[in-house]
Amino acid sequence: YAIVGSDSGRVVILEYIPAKNILEKVHQETFGKSGCRRIVPGQYSAIDPKGRAVMIGAIEKQKLVYILNRDSEARLTISSPLEAHKSNTLCYHMVGVDVGYENPMFACLEIDYEEADSDPTGEVAQKTQQTLTFYELDLGLNHVVRKYSEPLEEHANFLISVPGGNDGPSGVLICSENYLTYKNLGDQHDIRCPIPRRRNDLDDPERGMIFICSATHRTKSMYFFLVQTEQGDIFKVTLETDDDVVSEIKLKYFDTVPPATTMCVMKTGFLFVACEFGNHYLYQIAHLGDDDDEPEFSSAMPLEEGDTFFFAPRPLKNLVLVDEMPSYAPILGCQVADLANEDTPQLYLMCGRGPRSSIRVLRHGLEVSEMAVSELPGNPNAVWTVKKRIDDEYDAYIIVSFVNATLVLSIGDTVEEVTDSGFLGTTPTLSCSSLGDDALVQVYPDGIRHIRADKRVNEWKAPGKKTIVKCAVNQRQVVIALSGGELVYFEMDPTGTVE
Repeated sequence: YAIVGSDSGRVVILEYIPAKNILEKVHQETFGKSGCRRIVPGQYSAIDPKGRAVMIGAIEKQKLVYILNRDSEARLTISSPLEAHKSNTLCYHMVGVDVGYENPMFACLEIDYEEADSDPTGEVAQKTQQTLTFYELDLGLNHVVRKYSEPLEEHANFLISVPGGNDGPSGVLICSENYLTYKNLGDQHDIRCPIPRRRNDLDDPERGMIFICSATHRTKSMYFFLVQTEQGDIFKVTLETDDDVVSEIKLKYFDTVPPATTMCVMKTGFLFVACEFGNHYLYQIAHLGDDDDEPEFSSAMPLEEGDTFFFAPRPLKNLVLVDEMPSYAPILGCQVADLANEDTPQLYLMCGRGPRSSIRVLRHGLEVSEMAVSELPGNPNAVWTVKKRIDDEYDAYIIVSFVNATLVLSIGDTVEEVTDSGFLGTTPTLSCSSLGDDALVQVYPDGIRHIRADKRVNEWKAPGKKTIVKCAVNQRQVVIALSGGELVYFEMDPTGTVE
């Protein structure tokens, strides 16, 4: 299932049908007006990792939780919305917290602007702290409560849910400027680790470094996170635990790919990188980055406040590029012109940004699928396709003419050479075509072959030492031009004879 939040004021649940290769709408719940509105949910969505509930959030104030279940026929059902609204609150990000089969929990990055809004000096706004808030859905009482809220030291931009239940310690990783922090409820104390920076970076050293997206890979025995900085560097993040209490965050430089809006690790060992600017990429994860010489950074390493780790970017080592999906986004400029003199105008686009920007040319045309490939013995100078009968739906032969020979290929499940078609193979072909209802004609320099349906061949030879230089053929007539400027006209009579 895919749950889609949008600016339509609706939440839609789609089911993927593998047999038809389509997405089918299962549920469509309307909760607000359409359009990009601050308080109408749709901007954020978070799913409980066990699939029991979904939270849909707006930029400001409103949050709705829907409980998902199955009916007696195992069809997906959706409840009426449960409200978790809080006025004067802006939301930055939300995730579903993995708590096993306990009551579903959602974590949100929020800021309360009520005091700052009523302060004309702006001092309160400078001091207002962002908070990490946990919302719990009580399945017994069927309502949502704000379970816990804690102010954050740095301004955070997004959260990563950590596997819980029997698979991990649960909790969230908070990605903020220059720091990665692990938080959880209970006895767990915060674990902070600085975000490594490039050695000899040409960027402004005073500028903060943030993570922009992540992907989680989990199996029954292990899990890790791939997180990407805004420069495109991916780090592999692992957590050291002691009796389900996290004691250490470890980061290791993995590879550098174009900055993404989202990444997805597939169970088959691939990493899909959906880029905001330019083409999207599919990589195969060749190595997990465990055995290389790359240094591993840890939150347990002693560092002065404000210091960080340094690493050196390098070409791809753990990832192998498998496929590239073209994307023109963003198109910054467009011109329509026939610069190639093709009689049909082309679209000239300015795409992308920075080192990945490009100029692309779009032409009118239809996409073709390659069905079969046949190696040819030389360079052909002409090619035709013919039907055996005029009322056949598909062509039967492909005739390929060379300088001194003619190749006949039959069209079926495969494309293969045939020798019993009636065509003369030891000469080049000037033209070939269907003739009448079920006959074929081959025009070659020394004459004309009329091939009937029963494979009988009538042949007309060019007189003397003259050769045929040009010809024109339709369903019942053949006109040839001989060397020396002579025209000969042939016509098919009702009995099927060409004279």
